[in-house]
Amino acid sequence: MAKPQTLKADARARTGSGVLKQMRREGYVPSVIYGGGSDNKNVKIDAKILRDMLKNAASDSILVNLDVEGDKPQLGFLQDIQHNALTGEILHVDFLAVDEKTEINANIPLELVGEPAGVKAGGVLEQMLYSLEVRCLPKDLPETLSSDVSEMEIGDIHNIGNLNLPEGVSATLNDDVVIGIVAKTRVAKSAEGAEEGSEPEASAEKAAEA
Repeated sequence: MAKPQTLKADARARTGSGVLKQMRREGYVPSVIYGGGSDNKNVKIDAKILRDMLKNAASDSILVNLDVEGDKPQLGFLQDIQHNALTGEILHVDFLAVDEKTEINANIPLELVGEPAGVKAGGVLEQMLYSLEVRCLPKDLPETLSSDVSEMEIGDIHNIGNLNLPEGVSATLNDDVVIGIVAKTRVAKSAEGAEEGSEPEASAEKAAEA
């Protein structure tokens, strides 16, 4: 399960765009903490620390213990990140204030592990989903999800209903949504087509011989 990291945050006044730009130049990311039955809190976070935290995380769906100066620590879920479209710079982040009873929705990386039997037989594994939205309590939030597909044969479909999700975690999508499929390769399909196309010619040759 994902372990919350501590992130220091300083209170800030609600200000205009000019002040926010200056704040970013000084190395901070303007942020807000909302929800949890309390008023919104405007804070600023060290940009480098936040970038390093995200760089080392499996996904952007992370829990943090927000240590706000002059206030008690608040468990927060990273709800949204705004980036500069050209530079990729983090412009703003939103944290949802949560407690141990708050259910959260999170997008978790999904990995298919093992070499399918159908791939060994000449097929190819096509993965349709690389992340999965799940719903759970903070204590149950997984860092990543994986599913063994080693027994899949050519033509087999792996869907959400086949996943063995951790206890307390449920998918928000339907069970029949396809995650992956073991399909025939184009080479194999071409070979089959060539074989099928040669059958009438072979039959004609036999008829001529007769």
